[in-house]
Amino acid sequence: MEFGLVAQTNAPSRDVVELAKRAEDAGFTHFWTFDSCVLWQEPFVIYSQILANTSRIKVGPMVTNPVTRDWTVTASLFATLNEMFGDRTICGIGRGDSALRVTGVRPPRSRR
Repeated sequence: MEFGLVAQTNAPSRDVVELAKRAEDAGFTHFWTFDSCVLWQEPFVIYSQILANTSRIKVGPMVTNPVTRDWTVTASLFATLNEMFGDRTICGIGRGDSALRVTGVRPPRSRR
């Protein structure tokens, strides 16, 4: 069975890295964070440090969005992390509510 932990990337970021290390030691398989450029610190920089300081846990956003993060850049970022640290990333994608509403942009609607 797999278990994950969701955390915010509040400062200081070294505490987030330490929490991920403790989560791995406790048997968690996934470490998720949120991705909102207006609420928390940059998660992808923190993921690189988590991956460098752990050996098994998978990391990723729960969730990122294709509006504030161009999908080609996001794909390249994950490919780079996976090349450096093994296939230990995972990505949730959403509308980007908090990241967009603060800037006055409406989150996209899904097409039906």
